[in-house]
Amino acid sequence: MKIVVIGGTGLIGKKVVSNLRQRGHEVVAASPSAGVNALTGEGLAEALNGAQVVVDVANSPSFEDQAVLEFFETSSRNLLAAEVVAGVRHHVALSVVGTDRLLASGYFRAKMAQENLITASKIPYTIVRATQFFEFVGAIAQSASDGQAIHLPPALMQPIVSDDVAAELANVAEAPPLNGVVDLAGPEPIRMAELIRRYLRANNDAREVVIDTNAGYFGTPVNDQSLVPAGASRIGPTRFDEWLRHSKSHA
Repeated sequence: MKIVVIGGTGLIGKKVVSNLRQRGHEVVAASPSAGVNALTGEGLAEALNGAQVVVDVANSPSFEDQAVLEFFETSSRNLLAAEVVAGVRHHVALSVVGTDRLLASGYFRAKMAQENLITASKIPYTIVRATQFFEFVGAIAQSASDGQAIHLPPALMQPIVSDDVAAELANVAEAPPLNGVVDLAGPEPIRMAELIRRYLRANNDAREVVIDTNAGYFGTPVNDQSLVPAGASRIGPTRFDEWLRHSKSHA
């Protein structure tokens, strides 16, 4: 099949492209640097010509509320319209577990708007909602740090490694569209504070983790249901400690 990966040069996109090429597909790694820009429409028609599947893993360069909303709404409208013209048979999009439960966040409101455009379009689709990536645990710690202490809410997470997300996106791209949402998580439910403690220990970081009921997740209030799948979900095999050991050995 010809498969176009929007955001094909980013963290997840590069891995999805590699997965699909190894499986024998004709894959276009589409990104602004490659002359394909879903936000402006540049190069979309040419990239999508003859494509059966589009996998959209692009992310907004700005997380400011209005900017991120405009990014996901405009790029999704442009992309879906170009897919109709090209005769694309399956639109696969990467979203986030908890999107519908975290609408106090401008980012999640923007992801919800993206999902709504996809479900309302004429293109058969599958939305893959993934939990937070292992690779972003350091950013969670940094966002909650006041210097020597890291203030975190007592909330559950079920994070996943980006390699497992990319592999599942490739599986979904090869399969018939579900016209629905798939939740994807790592194998281990874990409290955010314990996750960050393990990360800090592995990196010889002396900062203290403080459980704070007033702390949020990037400023958004969360509870034990916010960041984990609500029901049946697909599970990636890689555990956090395994990834930590592998990351340190390749540092």
